[in-house]
Formats: sequence, C-alpha cells, structure tokens
Amino acid sequence: MTFDPLAFHERAVSIPSHEDVTEMREFLVETLESAGADPRVDDAGNTLATREGAEGDDRPHLVLNTHIDTVPPHVPLDVDGDVVRGRGACDAKGPLAALLSAFLGAEIESGTLTLAITPDEEVYSTGAAALDLDADSYIVGEPTGLDVCTAAKGRFEGTVTIRGTAAHAAEPESGANAIRAVAPVLQAIESYDETVGPPEHDSLGRPTLEPTVIEGGEATNQIPAACRITVDRRSVPPETQQGFREQLEAHLQGWIPDSMTLSFEYTERETPFLEAFATPADADVVRALREAGAGEARPFGAATEASYFANDAPTVVFGPGDLADDEGAVAHAEREYVHRSDVERAGEIVTAAVESLLS
Repeated sequence: MTFDPLAFHERAVSIPSHEDVTEMREFLVETLESAGADPRVDDAGNTLATREGAEGDDRPHLVLNTHIDTVPPHVPLDVDGDVVRGRGACDAKGPLAALLSAFLGAEIESGTLTLAITPDEEVYSTGAAALDLDADSYIVGEPTGLDVCTAAKGRFEGTVTIRGTAAHAAEPESGANAIRAVAPVLQAIESYDETVGPPEHDSLGRPTLEPTVIEGGEATNQIPAACRITVDRRSVPPETQQGFREQLEAHLQGWIPDSMTLSFEYTERETPFLEAFATPADADVVRALREAGAGEARPFGAATEASYFANDAPTVVFGPGDLADDEGAVAHAEREYVHRSDVERAGEIVTAAVESLLS
C-alpha cells in the first residue's frame, strides 16, 4: 500500500476526537495494518508500532510521537485549495500524517523506529506517562511551522490557601480576614521570580507565575476564614515540580500576618505536570532535521508531552501548521487550519531525518 498523507489527514480531521478517541484510534490502526505494519494498543490507550532496520541492530532507537485527541468543540472539515480547516487540522493530525509518512516510507538500514501515538495529550497525558521506550531520540509532532523546536516551558498549576479565623462582620477584630491577606500575597507572587525563581534561560527566557482564580468567603456578613488563589506556573530549566512547590510556599509564608497560615498544593491530576526541557542544538536529531530542510532551531510556545521524553533522550518538537499567525490563534481556535503542502513537506523532512539517523 502507498500511504497518502493528504487523504489520511482529511479523513482524520473529519473524525471527532475531542470527547472520545475510539473512532480515530481505530482509523489509525486500520491504516497501519493496511500498510503492512503490526500495531498494538496498550493498556493506556497508546497505539504502538515498530520497524527494525535491515541489519537487525536494535540501536539507535528513534521514536516518533504525537497525539490523536483534540480540544473541544469539534470543528467540521473544510478543504479550500491548499488549506485544510477543522479541529485537529494542525494540532495534531497534520503532524500525525507527516510522522506516518516517515514511519511507513523511510528506508532504514539499522536500529529501531517506533511510532507511539497517545490518546489524551490535551488533558492528563496518561498515555504518554505510561510509556517506557528507552530511546536514543524523540521527534514529537506538533505545529511548529516546520521549525525544529528544541525547548519548551513546563506548566504547573496549584492553589495557595490562606487560612484565618471566621467572625461576625460587625466584630472584625475578633477574627482574621483571609481576604485581606490576598493583597500582600499577590505582591509576593509578583516578586517571586525577582528573588527566588530560576535565572533567565538562554532560549526560553524568563519563567512566568500568574494568579488566575481567586475564591473566598462563605457569607456576605461573615469575616472569611479562608481564601484560595490558583496560580499558573510556566517554568524553565532547571526548575522542577518539587522544587517550585517548596520554594513558592516558603517565599509566600513571609508575607502573611502571624494570625494566619498559608499552604500551597498542586492541582490533583493522574500524571506528573509537564516540566520544562531543553535539548542541545548540536544533538543528532536536531542536526538530522535541519539538514533535511527543517527551519530554525527555536523554543516551542506551549507545553507538550515532549517533556515526558526529554529526560530519557534528546527530544525535539516538529510539524506542519502554527500555534498562531498574524491574525491570532490557530491551534485550539475555531479557525484552526494547516496547509496541505506543509503536511507533505513535513513528511518529506521527517522521512529524510529518519533515514539519516537510522542509516
């Protein structure tokens, strides 16, 4: 079977996968089986397939990864000349079509090529968290405008809880108003990276720490005993999830009155948060993609499952389409689109890179 990435892409975009990926995964498995591959679906819902080089060596091991789920709502397929619109057009069914082109079409002489497609990148990444592939390099498909993205900020989310003492609003001095402590705590959040956070990263720049939700109070005539501030952290290396939690809580403690207490806890989730990563610009996988025709090496603008793989081996993010263009958001937007010619070109670039790395 000759794989047609554009036909696959159109069919994939037409399949809703924002609530349930079953139909999309079945289509992917059928496509792989029709092409002579032997795919399997693991207990975490990942679709996996492997090719071995003609020489039978198991090294090097290269993994091609992306995801089949999308954000809501589903946006119907629309094809207009070179432009394909619809949910998942660039995030990430365009990259998926390109990676499939390489997986099915590359001529590999040695080593192992693994295709690992995850089911829930847009939510908790339970599929990616369950993978243990022991690879030498990873190419993660996301919309990068055909650039090679070698780094990305991480994303942590948690809640700062301030606890005071409830009282009647007519006798405020008999309690400790947790809402009144919000102002200094917000100042402390603002100053965190000036005094405690990691230094500016060479390619990712400064980390960010933003309060996004404030909740407090139970009744309009009661001094509130608690107030909660949700914060969004976009981290840079070498900051870790554990290190940030400990340092933020210690920093904020010094900004509240003695009559109150403060704690910070991460939002509950099934999997670890996506931590920041940075791959050296001279890594073999970067070189192979650049020599195959990919664009500049630069950071990626969003957190991805690449974070789960970067501790294992050099990892890059690459694919057709863009997160945003001159008019605004593209990925996750109602106007999501990708150019068909870019999907084809991405497939050619990854194919050449695979052949270079596994020759």
